[in-house]
Amino acid sequence: MPGIGLEIGPRRVYSFGDTASHIIGYLGEIDEQQIKKLRRANYMPGDFIGKYGVEYQWETYLRGDNGGRQIEVDALGREIRLIKKITPLPGYNIHLTVDLDTQLAADTAMKDKVGSIIAINPQNGRILAAVSKPSFDPNLFAPGIAKEQWNNLITNPFRVMETKTLQGQYPPASTFKLITAAAALEDGIITPSTKIYAGESFWFGNREFRDWKEGGHGIIDVHRAIVESSDTFFYQVGLKVGIDRLAYYAKGFGLGRKTSIKLTDEKTGLVPSAKWKKDTYGTPWYEGETISIAVGQGYLLATPLQMVNAYAAIANGGKLYLPQLVDRVETPSGEVVWRSTPQEIGRIPLSQENIQILQNGLRGVVNETGGTGWTARVPGIEVAGKTGTAQVIRLKENVPRKKPKDTPYEQRDHAWFIGFAPAENPEIAVAVLVEHGGFGAESAAPVAREVIKAYLKKSGVMSLPPNASIRGQETKIQTPEADTAITTKVEEPEFND
Repeated sequence: MPGIGLEIGPRRVYSFGDTASHIIGYLGEIDEQQIKKLRRANYMPGDFIGKYGVEYQWETYLRGDNGGRQIEVDALGREIRLIKKITPLPGYNIHLTVDLDTQLAADTAMKDKVGSIIAINPQNGRILAAVSKPSFDPNLFAPGIAKEQWNNLITNPFRVMETKTLQGQYPPASTFKLITAAAALEDGIITPSTKIYAGESFWFGNREFRDWKEGGHGIIDVHRAIVESSDTFFYQVGLKVGIDRLAYYAKGFGLGRKTSIKLTDEKTGLVPSAKWKKDTYGTPWYEGETISIAVGQGYLLATPLQMVNAYAAIANGGKLYLPQLVDRVETPSGEVVWRSTPQEIGRIPLSQENIQILQNGLRGVVNETGGTGWTARVPGIEVAGKTGTAQVIRLKENVPRKKPKDTPYEQRDHAWFIGFAPAENPEIAVAVLVEHGGFGAESAAPVAREVIKAYLKKSGVMSLPPNASIRGQETKIQTPEADTAITTKVEEPEFND
């Protein structure tokens, strides 16, 4: 038909919808500012360009080259002859480090929750799964997203477009107690045999700092303090360490700075110190504030990525690795043009002896009587980890702590679990953060368990019937040959830290 032409253009298709959308990212139509900036890269109005995530960071490799035809036409627009033809070239293929089965398991485990999961290989820093909820479908952006759809995404109160794994900044709560313990052990303030009375409250000045456990924990050492997540033990130890040494060790574990993962807008978190407070607020640091920092509260903020990287360093013997999301880049013909290699970015400031003490404590959290992380147990595999319950609002003194279901949603605590498995030779480290999820043992640890199970099954480390689970007071493994079950009693403490 005269004056009518047909143009064929590429369109991105995301086969798994919103799964991994925050790390893959999305495309958007290039704007005038980008065209001017990239004029040498042969972009034209109407082209789509990576706007977020891997799509943005690896745009140079992914884009390819536009094709086209230069033709001569008559006065009616009818083609007379072809003058020049440019064959379009596809972009390179990006292979991620993400394990699809583990990613899908993480996505399912976080269904109907708000928060994030980040799983890495502690031996090299490769990202195995990354989920941020709620998520979005990048297919909405492929043809050009409608204004109404975009407004719905950016006005969602649960911050749909935030990559919570590396942009969400939260008090690390009791997961920080490992760093307080590390500082005290390494500075010689306590030894593994040091025993401290950890009651149900600790008075400092005229203020009472309470423990999560009614009646307290009695006289305990650092191992039991980690296992039972004693607040009053770490209040006292943190005071002896002091804020500036706590800050030193927190930074030594990678907190307070970006990990430098190749993703968009990573946040730094916050590690406070006496100097920081003086510079920021013009006021001195008070020792009562150190008590809060010692148990991961107060000014202290960290991203889930920072925390899982810190625990991965404990798991692997002290090495901090650069978290990596891309395994390799290949040409359309399969030639590898870039491949990732493990990059050590630091070492935690601890002796091997003290790292071993922390590792044993984390094993105890999940596997020993009285451990707060028992809900992360996986039959046949020893899991190590730590629960955490981050206060969103300050509790009033002498007022009993309400259960999550009895508290308005926006006032409920954030739930943490960070761990690794197998404990003896870790292949996966996982951090789970459930916003307003309540207790870490109740909301976060079971999620981590499902992610660990999925990955270790895929890697061949464990072999379990698909219906193996932990329910209530017992662990049941159904045998495929009969309707009988092997049952092992599991002590079930009240949900807490």
